[in-house]
Amino acid sequence: MLKLLKINLLFLLFNSITLQGQKELNSQFNQLKNELISSVENSESSQYLKKAVFFFSTKEWDSTLVYSQRNLETSTSITSKDISHFLRGYSFDQKKIFNEAKTEYKAITKDFKIYSLVNMYLGILSLEQQDFNTAITYFHQLENLSDKEYLYIKKSSIIHNLGIAYLHLKKYSKAEPYLIQSLQYQEQKKDTLELVGSYGEIANFYYEQYKDDIAIPYFEKAYLLAKQTNDFTLKKNTTQNMSVVEQNRKNFEKALIYRKEMEQWKDSLNDQNRIYEVAKKEKEFAVAAKQQEVDLLQVENKLKETQRNIFLISAISLLAFLGIGAYLFREKVKANRIIAQQKETLDELNATKDKLFSIVSHDLRSSVNALKSSNAVLLDNLQSKNLDALEHLLQKNSGIVNGAYGLLDNLLNWALLQTDGGYFHVDTHRLFIIVEHVAYNYKALLLEKAIDFENTVSKKAVVAIDQESIKIVLRNLIDNAIKFSKPKGAITIYAEESGNFWYLIVEDTGLGMSEITRSELLKDSALLNKKEHEDVLGTGLGLSLVKSMIQKNNGKFNIESILGKGTKMIVSLPKTTTNG
Repeated sequence: MLKLLKINLLFLLFNSITLQGQKELNSQFNQLKNELISSVENSESSQYLKKAVFFFSTKEWDSTLVYSQRNLETSTSITSKDISHFLRGYSFDQKKIFNEAKTEYKAITKDFKIYSLVNMYLGILSLEQQDFNTAITYFHQLENLSDKEYLYIKKSSIIHNLGIAYLHLKKYSKAEPYLIQSLQYQEQKKDTLELVGSYGEIANFYYEQYKDDIAIPYFEKAYLLAKQTNDFTLKKNTTQNMSVVEQNRKNFEKALIYRKEMEQWKDSLNDQNRIYEVAKKEKEFAVAAKQQEVDLLQVENKLKETQRNIFLISAISLLAFLGIGAYLFREKVKANRIIAQQKETLDELNATKDKLFSIVSHDLRSSVNALKSSNAVLLDNLQSKNLDALEHLLQKNSGIVNGAYGLLDNLLNWALLQTDGGYFHVDTHRLFIIVEHVAYNYKALLLEKAIDFENTVSKKAVVAIDQESIKIVLRNLIDNAIKFSKPKGAITIYAEESGNFWYLIVEDTGLGMSEITRSELLKDSALLNKKEHEDVLGTGLGLSLVKSMIQKNNGKFNIESILGKGTKMIVSLPKTTTNG
């Protein structure tokens, strides 16, 4: 029985914790994307390859596979084919089609600039398929590379993956130095989630060898550290590990406690909240019932005392009754006032929700109808093989889908903001780089309307912000600037320095707005605003999200606009101590 529990513990740990090597490589996706974009833009690459790289950068894997295959069928360049095979291997990997991913990676020549990264991916794929011997072969090829060859690869990931592979092969003497070295690296790095994994792995390593005195303290460290995170999977698995440990130690009472705690982590956060509320109400009901019993006993005691002094007890009872009545009356009035306020607030929220859903549904329906009509025309042109018209219609469809996606993305972010469910981390960032990353995704829309776009933000503009929320702000401001700009208009993004702030300004030469509309948009109370231009789709949700995100970043928002001449959206963000 003891041996069976230890074997189950090993596979529980492996299946519950993401491979650190894969996680490290995923964090390098933006650098890899920029490298591939630079490679195709600075060469005479085919349009198929450029489109494949574009869809790769937007993580649209099916489109990446289509255009990379077309490039393979038409290109004669070895470098171009290597890039296509890499794009296809990565896309198949993301779609969990591992055998196809391996085939594509193995087709890449050794002269490929990031061939070491290809071997890293092959090793990780072998780990995913539990082909540990093959994985070890790939990782050993990478173990002694020169610093220059470690492009987009961290040596710590190689060390960790070697330890994992040897551990699953039960080659403990080979696994131990790699796992210890990986643990030391994670302790220096202080990444809580990865440190929980490392503690669990080293604990399981010793536990598999029946070195319980060494293993159990690591299990306890993983358990305590996991409780500090918001990762319910880690909490469940580390708690289950502790339950198995205590069961093996014959401490069934503690094992049962850990088992109950593990079951709690299986529920979602909303389920837990509901369970908590139900338990709270039950407790309040039990306390109230107990209090009622106490009150009844007190009444009985008072009735006994009346036998000795009826007049005195009657007077005291009357005064007590009047006092309790007055107290209950005051409490009832107070409770009714609170309920009325809560009802008013709830009515306002429901009205806002209904209005929001109504407008979102209308705009989504408009987008779907437009897409449906466009697809009908597309099918007609497909039969006639009118390629120019097909490309135009596909671009139009892409714009419609992007608009609907942006609407849903804003709705999701708005919901997360209302429930404090989003991740928020302030750090030092350069505005120029953030603008470049966001603006890249709008190249197609800018080309479609022939809008001249220019990013002149100073590279010295360094601010203390949460990067992801400011990207949401920029996406909405750029999207609005494009939406309200006429064809062949101009959009300029620049920054001005003032005191302790950098002012990031998105200026367009579009439709503009009246002073009344500008004032309404700047009000904090407005979630949805009436549109100045009825022919432009929009809910107003994006601007509400923008104001909330800027406020959360300790910034300010302002609008300057002249109807018919254009608009300036001005975002002030706090500077950092380092500037340059």
